[in-house]
Amino acid sequence: MRKLYTLIVGTNPRQLQFEFSLWTREIVREVIRREFGVALSAVSVGRLLRTLGLSPQRPLSRAYQQDPDAVERWKAQEYPAIRAEANRLGATIYFAEEASVRSDYHAETTWAPLGQTPVVATTGARLSVNMISAVTASGSFKYDIVPGRLNAAKFIDFCDKLLADTPGPVFLIVEGHPVHRSNAVKEYVATTNGRLRLFRLPSYSPELNPDEGVWKTSNTTPSAAAPPPVSTTSLPPSSLHLSDSPSYLNSSEHSSATPTSITSPPEQSTYLRSP
Repeated sequence: MRKLYTLIVGTNPRQLQFEFSLWTREIVREVIRREFGVALSAVSVGRLLRTLGLSPQRPLSRAYQQDPDAVERWKAQEYPAIRAEANRLGATIYFAEEASVRSDYHAETTWAPLGQTPVVATTGARLSVNMISAVTASGSFKYDIVPGRLNAAKFIDFCDKLLADTPGPVFLIVEGHPVHRSNAVKEYVATTNGRLRLFRLPSYSPELNPDEGVWKTSNTTPSAAAPPPVSTTSLPPSSLHLSDSPSYLNSSEHSSATPTSITSPPEQSTYLRSP
């Protein structure tokens, strides 16, 4: 039993000459046959796996290009230094992210009679809304609608609105989008005389950005009670859950923050308008 547990937890099926990289009952069944000479049914394999303390789970994805040392350096050194500087200056730290929400995307389930797949009435049109947002560790959430694709001018417009809506300096933590690295954005930041500072997360590390969890929730929040009119002026505050907020944000320095489970009240969800 210990050997089987070690094989499943410590190896990838492809290391054992299987073509698929995720463990299934059929693959485990074959491993048991190979290693122990015992033939079990798929049902028996499922029972055995649960006895071993294992359960079927959807794995998290991590880009192989990610630099683990850079991630640890961000958690242990770079972000704590940013937070300390923000505390010293009275600055607000935001994490920014861009996202697109499609009308034909759904990832939720509903209850229905066995063998009868339910049908939900939706629009046949394929619509999408591009958005950009910024969220703090305590759940304060600002967002804006972006017509078309994001470019430097639109990102600068968002930063303008964010500065107008936030008292004091703003520390904006972004990912590696080319727009964030553009000369136009660098020049704009220089004109704010220190009011806005940009910091970049390590490459290929979306799990470090709590704003990723916000948009993941917005893409999976049920909205099929009736085909609603397309709205570009608001998102329901009840959909703002930071349940997957990175653990490194949970610090005594954020005594008022609750990054592990948040539903933001209406006053914390702000649609940014032109200053």
